[in-house]
Amino acid sequence: MNKFVAIILINYKDYAEKYLADCLASLKRQDYTGKMKIFIVDNESTEESFNYLKQAAPETEIVRNKNNDGFAKGNNDAIKLALARGFDYVVLFNMDTVLEPDCVKKMVEAAASSEKIGAVQARLMLYNDKNKVNSLGNVTHFLGFGYASRHGENYVKLTNNNNICYPSGAAVLFKIEVLKKIGLFDEEMWMYNEDQDLGWRIWLSGFSCVLANDAVVYHKYEFSRSIKKYYWMDRNRIIAMLKNYHWFTLVLIFPAFVVMEIGLMFFAFKGGWFKEKIDVYKYFLSLKNWRYIMEARKRTQKLRQVKDKDIVKLFSGIIWYQEIGDTRLKIANILFGVYWKLARALIIW
Repeated sequence: MNKFVAIILINYKDYAEKYLADCLASLKRQDYTGKMKIFIVDNESTEESFNYLKQAAPETEIVRNKNNDGFAKGNNDAIKLALARGFDYVVLFNMDTVLEPDCVKKMVEAAASSEKIGAVQARLMLYNDKNKVNSLGNVTHFLGFGYASRHGENYVKLTNNNNICYPSGAAVLFKIEVLKKIGLFDEEMWMYNEDQDLGWRIWLSGFSCVLANDAVVYHKYEFSRSIKKYYWMDRNRIIAMLKNYHWFTLVLIFPAFVVMEIGLMFFAFKGGWFKEKIDVYKYFLSLKNWRYIMEARKRTQKLRQVKDKDIVKLFSGIIWYQEIGDTRLKIANILFGVYWKLARALIIW
């Protein structure tokens, strides 16, 4: 196993001081026998953060970004170095993760098992309760929402197909040869849903995303209740749909989209992010942004090797955010679940 692997970590402000030591120690314990190189992208780099990284991780290559360019561009900056230097795989880990010693090896073995595999996610478990799942792959709701599969559940090994809708950016391997064909993260998304969009493009291009059950990563996961998070998640899920769906699917789900938007307005008002929801609509009122969306859609649709009917089998009609328990969400799941069953049947037909 002599594949050349680039490991990429993203730092922002004091993130490394909190998490790097444990993450780096677990990377040093990896039993992967091929070549590995660790890159740390220092977003909004200061002399303090840069000097800390040099002292704490002298064996790594540090990529300095003057601004906080977000998760998408930060990773892209390091991925471009890997592309230029002849790496075979790039593996992204959140800095707040700790890996089992055979994690990288198991991810590479899964990637090498089929030329059709484009991305491999490790099995993400909760650091503070190691028997409970953080993510067994991520799921796309047909209206663009993304969420972690089986989050908070006791782990039961999957014995059937390990195909997943899209991999979590917290612990994922991408084949360089696939990225060369489909492109990198969409930097317009900045953060959230960029992994969903890239996973969607992988499937559209005729490759697959899979879970490596035996590659285990423990995630010091904390749900962020930042209001700004809702803006990025809500805006980016719409961008992902507009880019990746066939036009027929977009028409078919439009009535459900309108109903959902009405519900989200009330949810945003109650949740204190009504202004952010209005900002989402403002984004889509810009001609400049629509030019970007249409150009991005054109590029994405040129990649298409499979039809929507082959992809939406992995999609869901249920939104499952365990951190957001709401009776109205449960009722919505029933209604939209029925709608999606009918719509999916038409797409597949």
